[in-house]
Amino acid sequence: MSLLTGKVVLVVGASSGIGADAARVFAADGASVMLVARHEEPLAKLAAELSDHDVAYTTGDVSSASEVDEFVSATVSRFGRLDGAFNNAAMGGGGRLDEVSEEDFDRIMAVNVKGTWLCLRAEVAVMERQGSGSIVNVSSIGGVRGSSGMGAYQATKHAVIGLTRTAAHDFGPLGIRVNVIAPGPTETPMLDELRRTIPGGVEARIAATPLRKVGTGAEVGSTAAFLLSDRASHLSGVVLPVDGGFTA
Repeated sequence: MSLLTGKVVLVVGASSGIGADAARVFAADGASVMLVARHEEPLAKLAAELSDHDVAYTTGDVSSASEVDEFVSATVSRFGRLDGAFNNAAMGGGGRLDEVSEEDFDRIMAVNVKGTWLCLRAEVAVMERQGSGSIVNVSSIGGVRGSSGMGAYQATKHAVIGLTRTAAHDFGPLGIRVNVIAPGPTETPMLDELRRTIPGGVEARIAATPLRKVGTGAEVGSTAAFLLSDRASHLSGVVLPVDGGFTA
């Protein structure tokens, strides 16, 4: 039996990169998957690719409480329950802290921090009624250590870890596990943005990584699949780097 057979998993931020690759892993591991992102076209394309699996999609903006509530409700309406959630929606942001505009700072906080909180709140409301559930949030190695040039983004990823640890305490007594993964450099559109904004930054990270490579979305998704599965039944509040050893 596959890791996620019989489970319903919501993937937030599923249109590309880690989210899309994770959705592919979850579906292959037997889950029924609801795909969510702001734009419909990439979701429809991914759902068509996964048509041999039990996959549906809906749109939504994680920074809007009403839209988050709607896509969580749509998941339950479509599949009847919610066993797992992968909260991956995020936006990047380069530049020194004193160079980030107030508008950009507010937007990245709204998506990466408020969005994670809104998703947690809506998902837990369903899982509490069921008496069980597993949530995996996505931070970054930028959430466990600092570096120059991406201060606003890194601040949000530190916050995601704080939300996760608190949620593990708040919701553990309800039978809900909450963990967080911290990917290192991973082949995604966001990594391409990093290559543009910080020339040489990716290469420097690879040189400092024991495995000497960039990760893949499938590798991150496979780690999340384990955390979402019953094989991780006694893991909660864990911050798990998926970084080739960079933070070792």
